Amino acid sequence: MKTFEDLEFRPHASGLGVQARMDFYNGYGVSVVMTPYSYGGDRSLYELAVFKDSEIHYTNPVANGDVVGYLRPIDVTDAMKVIQNF
Repeated sequence: MKTFEDLEFRPHASGLGVQARMDFYNGYGVSVVMTPYSYGGDRSLYELAVFKDSEIHYTNPVANGDVVGYLRPIDVTDAMKVIQNF
């Protein structure tokens, strides 16, 4: 089971903050960012988006129609575990 610790963060494309992307065996994946403009980034918290077959996927129990913000690393891990079990 993949967790926050398995994410490999790189500089965000905007040049501000960081981003990690990970795909799972079930066709789902996550993008996790922390920038000054992401939900919680100004508080050193993370924002997570769910992907399905490389496209952002809003209709799932984790995202519930949006990205999920204000996440601590443990919250990111919890979300990743749920997504891997879809």
